[in-house]
Amino acid sequence: MTPIYQLVDSLPADNVTVRVLRALDFVAPGQWQNPIGFENTISLVTGETDPQTVFRIRNRAIELYNDASQGYQRAIWIYQTVDNTDKALGMAAMANKVGEKVGFLSFLSKITPKADKVQTLDLSLKLIAELIAFTQTNGLPGDSIGDFVQALGAYERESLIRMSALVAFDGVIPLGDNFLNKVADILEGQTRPQDLEQNTLFQRIRGMVPGGDTMGQLGFLTQNFGAVRNWIGGLVAERGITQHSVADSLRRFVDISDDKLDFVAGFLDSSTNYYEHTGIQSVARSIIERAVSEI
Repeated sequence: MTPIYQLVDSLPADNVTVRVLRALDFVAPGQWQNPIGFENTISLVTGETDPQTVFRIRNRAIELYNDASQGYQRAIWIYQTVDNTDKALGMAAMANKVGEKVGFLSFLSKITPKADKVQTLDLSLKLIAELIAFTQTNGLPGDSIGDFVQALGAYERESLIRMSALVAFDGVIPLGDNFLNKVADILEGQTRPQDLEQNTLFQRIRGMVPGGDTMGQLGFLTQNFGAVRNWIGGLVAERGITQHSVADSLRRFVDISDDKLDFVAGFLDSSTNYYEHTGIQSVARSIIERAVSEI
């Protein structure tokens, strides 16, 4: 187990993940500041600057994270697993391509766009992963969809930017502006248990997905999407999230081509770890806030 302070201390201040998340500032203006360093994060979360107090908060937060019964470690594992699964699909093609600007044309042929059904399952499973991480962090049963939907309305900072990235990079960019209807149609009318069985992310997290057998888990997947659909739709409408707006904002940070948007999702999967990066920050914030209340 990697200590929580080491996970936070190891987060990069600037890389492709950080840049594409900054491109979503128009979705969540000023919400995400990319806090780096565990002690610095404690000060940012609590407003505390006294070294002795920061030290006491740090020690209690570490104790909470190290207690495996609390669920924080499992939440981190979920966030890491989501990105490790994505990155494994195309990391080799991305080697030596990351710099101040990322040009696409030289390696696009090595990244195959996902079929709509595969992309739909990936999006739906990432929503399930977020639900599981939320319940683990908050000590709730794994099927607490109602609590999750209610919490989404209060999401901010790292959690809000992560969900914004999910909507933009795993929904709008690969599936189009009508992605919510497309996902619903595919989940309800075209997806079978064997499709879920063949999904790499599902294979990794299936033991934590409620529903019993694969058929029941597919039903839970569909139920969870249906429950969060209105929240996602509200975010899209309120913040003006479209293929054009996301691509235009991304273009300020990475070099993308208007006629290659079907490959952009593959690039983002291969070269970023936004779930892990912001997930570590969310868990750190959660245990810091709890540590403050307990000392």
